[in-house]
Amino acid sequence: MNIFDIHKGENPRLLLFIWIVIAATLALIVGLGWQQLVSRAEYEALERRQTERRVLKPGPRGNIYDRNGRLLVGNRPHYSAVVYLDDLRPEFRKEYSKIIRAERDRLSQQYNNTPEQERPLDLPLPNYNQLQWTARHAVILRYIEQINAITGREDSLSESHLIRHFNEQLLLPLPLVDDLSPNQYARLVEQIHPVHSPIKIHTAFARYYPYKSLAAHILGYVQSKLPSSQELPSDGIKTYTFKKQVGKTGLERYFDSHLSGTTGSEIWRVDPLGFQDTRLKMLPPNQGNDLITSIDIDLQAAAETALGERTGAVIALDIQTGETLTIASHPTYDQNKLSPFIPRRTFEAINNSGAWLNRSLQLSYPPGSTFKLLTSIAGMRSGVITKTTKHDCQGVYRVGDRVFRCHARYGHGLVDQAAAIEGSCNVFYYATGLKIGIDAISAEAKRFGMHEKTGIEVPYETSRIVVPTKSWKRESISAGWVPGDTANTAIGQGYLLMTPLRMATFIASIARGETRTKPTLLALSREDGMQVNHEGEPIGLSIQQQRQLWEGMEKVVGDKGTGRLVQIDNLRIAGKTGTADFRAHGKEVNLAWFIGFAPAENPQIAVAVMVEGTEVSHSYHGGSTAGPIAKDIFLQFIEKYPERAGFPIGKN
Repeated sequence: MNIFDIHKGENPRLLLFIWIVIAATLALIVGLGWQQLVSRAEYEALERRQTERRVLKPGPRGNIYDRNGRLLVGNRPHYSAVVYLDDLRPEFRKEYSKIIRAERDRLSQQYNNTPEQERPLDLPLPNYNQLQWTARHAVILRYIEQINAITGREDSLSESHLIRHFNEQLLLPLPLVDDLSPNQYARLVEQIHPVHSPIKIHTAFARYYPYKSLAAHILGYVQSKLPSSQELPSDGIKTYTFKKQVGKTGLERYFDSHLSGTTGSEIWRVDPLGFQDTRLKMLPPNQGNDLITSIDIDLQAAAETALGERTGAVIALDIQTGETLTIASHPTYDQNKLSPFIPRRTFEAINNSGAWLNRSLQLSYPPGSTFKLLTSIAGMRSGVITKTTKHDCQGVYRVGDRVFRCHARYGHGLVDQAAAIEGSCNVFYYATGLKIGIDAISAEAKRFGMHEKTGIEVPYETSRIVVPTKSWKRESISAGWVPGDTANTAIGQGYLLMTPLRMATFIASIARGETRTKPTLLALSREDGMQVNHEGEPIGLSIQQQRQLWEGMEKVVGDKGTGRLVQIDNLRIAGKTGTADFRAHGKEVNLAWFIGFAPAENPQIAVAVMVEGTEVSHSYHGGSTAGPIAKDIFLQFIEKYPERAGFPIGKN
């Protein structure tokens, strides 16, 4: 007999009630089962979010080397004295109890000393939350005082900083004293007990630049920053992270993802207050990839030494591969002073000197007479310049009612192209430019890529490069093109603007007999380098025309040429000097240029030098100012690569 038999014939409402109870019970059982089976993952995830914490630690960055394997950028240990707040909980409680007792005694005494009619109804209560932070802060300050006594420093830490760290970075060590010197580090290690003292030495990594300011603008520097929320895992587990070094400028920025280390992670189970309980998982960080550059640090040092305290830029390229052997800019700065952070005074000093700017590729200048080589090529390709072409230079050239002057006050006399290049005769190029026309000059410059960025592997290359045309002037200045504009353009003045790096690629292209050179800051093997496609085309000169051009360029570095100070015994150098008017520092100054290559019979290295005049009273000239700097680069090249320079090993 079952329950239905017992109640058979009774009130049907009772049976209905029984069925409802049974159905509800079954629904409850099914619902609980569903929650257990289907929603289990959701509840487990919720539990993880409540009881687990993640700690991320970035790996050290990869090293940067020069082409011969010498370290240009590495990592040095960065020491900090730290404590984990979890280790101080017993001391926090002890200090808190002491402060509470003292505060209660103070309030009680204050209450008793108050006249009876003025007393509140109840004894005032301490501000327990504030006293808890006061206790924690007092404990922290005692340890900082202990460190200061050992190291001789005078560091401190605000209560607000402690509160922020507690709320936002609880599982990470709290830095008490940052950036310990090697001597301070040694004293602390000697006097702090590694087990009994809660003070620990935390070792991170800061960027280290063994050659200090050499190649600073190209190597770049890093900045320490916390990752954004978008960069963190999205599984809902609260994540604490150490700061990561991120490339800010130069190669450090361009190859940031390549150089960045792999981030390590730890998963911790925490107690209800958020303190560490058990480490569940650990994945160690790994160092980033290394980078081998095309830079030769000896050539770089020679360039920066030769440039000295003058404002300017120096570039040296491997003509065949486009590898950048040297790329210097002055004023410069020591990147070691920027790591791990930039002090305000250091930033202001660099900013006031203009040293943040990489003058080799972030600023553009009129190229002056170095551009005459382009005018020569355009002239020969158009048939305006032949082997018999000559112009009579009397020191002036009239264009309409305007008088254009040559730098030789009394003129050069009757000159052909080679002599015009040798003496940098303006009159020859005024006449040539006007006969060719601006359209042909601009088209030739664009054929050499002189209207666009080089695309070298560093950020912030300027796009303010100007190869003027009639339409450009009309759109940019709202004025029509006049013959005087063509005359100025033909000698590298007027509206022309080029970077020193672009002029280096230009002279390298001439040396190789092509129109384009793709510069690179990455080292290439000789086999790979010989197969580089610079994406240009043949220069378009006959052998005789090229001989005419090179004859003039070699004469520039001859006994009577404007670049005679560049001469080196037994080394044939082809080059061109240039001097340009330029407005800088709020005044009119001169620019000194030299571009050239060597050996002329087997071109290997191309050099471009630009020096900014910094005082009105100082007259800067390509031959006397920029030329000797280029000479030092060629001399260092001979010393370093005698065979490539055409010198038997062991002989000078």
